[in-house]
Amino acid sequence: MSDKLNNTLGQQLRCARAVKEWSLDAASKATGVSKAMLGQIERGESSPTVAKLWKIATGFELPLSYFFNQEGAVTEQVQGLKREQGISIATLFSFDSDTQLEVFSLTLSPGHQQQSSPHSDGVIEHISVISGDMECLIDGQWLPLSEGQQLKFNANKAHGYRNVSANDVTFHNIISYRDGK
Repeated sequence: MSDKLNNTLGQQLRCARAVKEWSLDAASKATGVSKAMLGQIERGESSPTVAKLWKIATGFELPLSYFFNQEGAVTEQVQGLKREQGISIATLFSFDSDTQLEVFSLTLSPGHQQQSSPHSDGVIEHISVISGDMECLIDGQWLPLSEGQQLKFNANKAHGYRNVSANDVTFHNIISYRDGK
């Protein structure tokens, strides 16, 4: 991850904590991420994984794209929170308060599996497979999806995505925050 992106993530995390008036301890309890890691992210010293950033966003009841914005403007298109551990993510549309939507393009390496913690009530994910074959974990069951197929589900339970093909799989994830978060 670039220094610029690390600094933006850190600034946004500090701002979110200030708005909620949370200590690092309170933020750690709400997100399930250690105080030490949150401090390192705030100082721009650590590059969080996609899974960790999702946990932070969920704990703060914020859209994921909030952490890529600074003062309301996209500072950098994220062509990967690295390709760490087999996943890359790009923001296609940052969170829009009018539509309550944000859109990401995710690419998973062959065999990669990504688990996601439950999001807030009212959050709905729409998955559209652009290329490859994958599966989505919904209610404890892996559901197959191929290129051109879509799936919509309530994201307030643990869920996941995995690439079951020999090639990269790319899908778009449209996230709807119906309750305004």
